[in-house]
Amino acid sequence: MSVTDHVVTTTTRALRTRLAEGPLLVVPGAANALAARVIEDTGFEAVYVTGAGIANSFLGIPDIGMVTLTELAAHVEAIRDAVALPLIVDADTGFGNALNVRRTITVLERAGADAVQLEDQVSPKKCGHFEGKQIIPAAEMVQKIHAAVDARTNKDLVIIARTDARAVEGFEAAVDRARLYAEAGADVTFLEAPQTRQEVLAVPGLLNVPQVINLVEGGRTPQLSLEELSRFRIALFANVALQASIKGMQRALGALRQTGTLAAAADDIAPWTERQRIVRKPAHDALEARYSPESPEVPAS
Repeated sequence: MSVTDHVVTTTTRALRTRLAEGPLLVVPGAANALAARVIEDTGFEAVYVTGAGIANSFLGIPDIGMVTLTELAAHVEAIRDAVALPLIVDADTGFGNALNVRRTITVLERAGADAVQLEDQVSPKKCGHFEGKQIIPAAEMVQKIHAAVDARTNKDLVIIARTDARAVEGFEAAVDRARLYAEAGADVTFLEAPQTRQEVLAVPGLLNVPQVINLVEGGRTPQLSLEELSRFRIALFANVALQASIKGMQRALGALRQTGTLAAAADDIAPWTERQRIVRKPAHDALEARYSPESPEVPAS
């Protein structure tokens, strides 16, 4: 077993145990390895690899289903190498039908995912808080879940089934779909974008597997406190790091543009030393010294 395999096996088992036993796991989203490092450094216990964030930051486009499996897997692999936290990966619709889902699970598991989230939108999908979403038949999604469960080689890999039916068919239909997906083998279900406080609070009592709640600034779901959401198992804050980075860049670059000096932007810029600490430059310096020809640890030829 490689070091990476050992890390993934350990983190996957830890995630599955946490979801079974609680308490609520608060998971910020990361669109790249640097954001994941900051999430780990600030004390969070897991990372959500956000499809919307990758679309926004990597391609500069909205969350409209344009990211490919290859692009997603490359981001997962980089983030897996950067942090030792469980990775919950947003795989959108699974990149096709049930056979495509099998490959998606294989590729993302190999890249370092501890959980893979699949949703029941048509492809190409849209952000769960956009207008105009469409969903596939529930029976088709059930088969995708069967395919995902069959494809995983690590039986601790968590399969999360998301339904976007609330916006299309209503709350009760979304609950019915989530129930079907759990029966098909999903370890966790995710009813996206409940629209009232009452709907949010009802979800955990209506389904017998762990639940995800997605808290999106400006989205359709009311912003409840973590105490109120304690019956859920995962609270996603998928866009906080991304939106904070946009705001920070706008402020710092705006100050630079207006004044022509970095001094005016100082409050919005991480110091040089902090930047190097986050990317672990001291550790790389130590490795460089260790493998230098002058190092006493390197045997003479």
